[in-house]
Amino acid sequence: MMFSEKANKIFLEAIVKYHKADDVNQPFKNPYDENDDLLEHLLYRKCWIDTVQWHYEDIIRDPAIDPVSALALKRKIDASNQDRTDMVEYLDSYFLKKYEDVTPNPSATINTESPAWGIDRLSILALKIYHMNEEATRESASPEHRAVCQKKLDVLLEQRTDLSTAIDQLLDDISEGRKYMKVYKQMKMYNDDELNPVLRGGIK
Repeated sequence: MMFSEKANKIFLEAIVKYHKADDVNQPFKNPYDENDDLLEHLLYRKCWIDTVQWHYEDIIRDPAIDPVSALALKRKIDASNQDRTDMVEYLDSYFLKKYEDVTPNPSATINTESPAWGIDRLSILALKIYHMNEEATRESASPEHRAVCQKKLDVLLEQRTDLSTAIDQLLDDISEGRKYMKVYKQMKMYNDDELNPVLRGGIK
């Protein structure tokens, strides 16, 4: 099984599981033990974070939302964004470890993004596909609405094929030494008590 096939399968599994309760406050349980298969464990967790955040973003756009509730939700979105970034870095650490013994070819080049950031886009794409399919098949929607959404769904499915192929090719290139990994931490400043002047108590 190609990597992208495994990832897409796990992403769909996480999305479907979330929608059984369809509640951003539902408890999380990872069906993949990190000691048995760390990669599957990370992929499932990554998509779950993305799925919850997707619905946070829906809720906060309610024009009738209470301002106090909106602020509390904004804090949750901020925390979720940090979790998302952390998971990307965990995934890249996994691949760095996996390919640490590969000696890059003298002509090896670096990719524009790391494998995990490609995986991040694949996870978001899985959510777009799931929800666009809901709209394309929603019986209460007009035929015109469903037709427009079906066209968008077709494009998203093509995009997933292309992105899946690109990720698989990148991992193959890394494993064969044609590409090499070089990962930079995000080093976000606004969540850091020492780097954000507001959090440290005023501009200094």
